[in-house]
This record gives sequence, C-alpha cells and structure tokens, in this order.
Amino acid sequence: MANAIHVLKTSRAVASMADEVRRALTARPRWLPCKYFYDNRGSELFEQITQLPEYYQTRTEVALLARISDDVVARAAPRELVELGSGAGRKIGMLLEASARAGRAIRLVLFDINPLFVDASARRIAAQFPGVDVHGLTGDFFNDLATLGPGGGRLAVFLAGTIGNLHPDDVPRFLSRIARQLEPDDALLVGLDLVKDTVRLEAAYNDAAGVTAEFNRNILRHVNRVLDADFDVDAWEHVAFYDHARAWIEMRLRATRNCRVRARGAGLDLRFRAGEEISTEISCKYTRPSFERMLPRTGLMLEQWYSDDKQMFALTLLRRVRMALRPV
Repeated sequence: MANAIHVLKTSRAVASMADEVRRALTARPRWLPCKYFYDNRGSELFEQITQLPEYYQTRTEVALLARISDDVVARAAPRELVELGSGAGRKIGMLLEASARAGRAIRLVLFDINPLFVDASARRIAAQFPGVDVHGLTGDFFNDLATLGPGGGRLAVFLAGTIGNLHPDDVPRFLSRIARQLEPDDALLVGLDLVKDTVRLEAAYNDAAGVTAEFNRNILRHVNRVLDADFDVDAWEHVAFYDHARAWIEMRLRATRNCRVRARGAGLDLRFRAGEEISTEISCKYTRPSFERMLPRTGLMLEQWYSDDKQMFALTLLRRVRMALRPV
C-alpha cells in the first residue's frame, strides 16, 4: 500500500486556474496553459497518444532508458528518485529495477498535476515494488517544487520531452528551481525530443486517428467544467505545425465560426472571430548545443548525454554543482 497522497487544496487550484486562464485568454495572442490538458480525460487521452504509431517519442525513450538505466543509477547512486510530471509512472520502473540490481534501497516520489494519476501510479508501483517507500505529491512542477523539500542522495527525473513545453526563455529559470531542490552531487535526468525532419515531427502531432486533436480540444472541456465556461468544443479545430525558426511544434485551436464564450468562474465574456486561434502548447526540439546553452548559472552541469542510434531522442544526466544559482 502506498503512503498517503498529498494533494494541493482544490480551492487554491481553482483560484489559480481562474487567474491564469483570465490572463491567458485576454492576452494577444490568446493562449491557454498546457498544464490544463491534464484533467482525468486529458491524462487518459495522452496515454493513448503514447501508443500511436506516429508518436515515436515514448517508444524511443523507453528503449533508450532500458539501455542506460544501470549506468544512470551507477553514476547517480540515488537513495531517492523523484519523477516530475510522472503521469502514469510507468517509465520510472526501469530505474527502480536498476536500483534493485545495484542493491540500493530507494524512496520514490511521484509528482504530477493530476491527483488521480498520482494516487493510482503510487499504489500500483508500491504493489509492484514492495521494498520501495512510495510517496505522491500533486502540484504544478513549475511553481510547487519547494514541496519536495531538501535533496540529498536525490535523482530527479523529468522525462517524455516535457521540458519542451516550456518556452526556451523559461528553461534556465526552471532548471534553477529544480537545482534548489538538489544538494551538490545530486542529479537530474532530463528527456529531450531532438530536432529531426518536419514530416516525422508534424505527423506525431497530427495522428490519423485524431487522438491528438481530441486531446487538444479537451482543454476547452476542462475550462468549461472547472470555470463554468461555455466553449462549444465542436466549433474549434486542431492545428499543429513545426516552426523551423523556433525549432518547436506549436499546437493551436482555431475557431471555425464567430462565437461568444463566457467563463463565469474567471469573470470572462469573450468574442472570437472565425479563424481566430488560441495557442495551447509548444513542444521545443533540441540539439545538444541548444540544450547546453540553457545550463550556465543554473547550478547544473551536463555529465552524460545519451541518445538512440537514430538521434531522435536524448536523455541527459545533469549534476548539481556548488555555485551561485540563477535568480528566480
């Protein structure tokens, strides 16, 4: 049985969502924070996406992690694993198995925005690995990292290329925030989707089955439910394309007709013209040089770069060093 799951208070989460959605939908251009994809339905849809033939990221990362997990554990020598954005918590099992092979007793913390997934994952992993001390935290990994407490023998992992959802300008500050939860010599393993041909990239976000399109539109259902809004979800179409200049995929929702939207929980009364778009996500694609440029003054240094044979995806092992951190 997993330990009790700590969940941030619902009232705080709703108030925070109302404020963020208000600011995002009144900005120009309009946007929505991509973390609000991950209500229960959105989390389920994302798990479906990871199984799609077009979505190379998950199977490539899983194969790579299986190959390198023993080396990562040998280098990091962790007493605690912390998975940020843990989702269903399936990949962390490979690091737990590597730790067991190395004879290391491990404490595991799963940290994700969706309390249902945190609870289910923690209980499943606790049953699968009865010797592991399993805990769960629910929160926003950009704003709530301090709830992790101090490090010491900690290996944090941030997989699935999720760091690509952060604007590049925000990545150094985010890495500094993680570094503040690590002690010198603690480590961070980060998954990076790499720059590759446009056809493969765009296919991954425009699957033939339409699951990603449904995932994208589901963010409107989440806003409707939590903030008493009235988006007509069927009036919005999924758009995803690769921006070469910025080296990122951008997902948007485009209004197919003029519409008025009220979000009573956020005090909004908005009008959208046909063709107007809401940006819902970016997914930055990295090279080794472009990622290394993010590291100065974060308190983290690159120790090991792992990649698959086709150079589609990378896992980077970063080490916390003794130095002044970037202001946050």
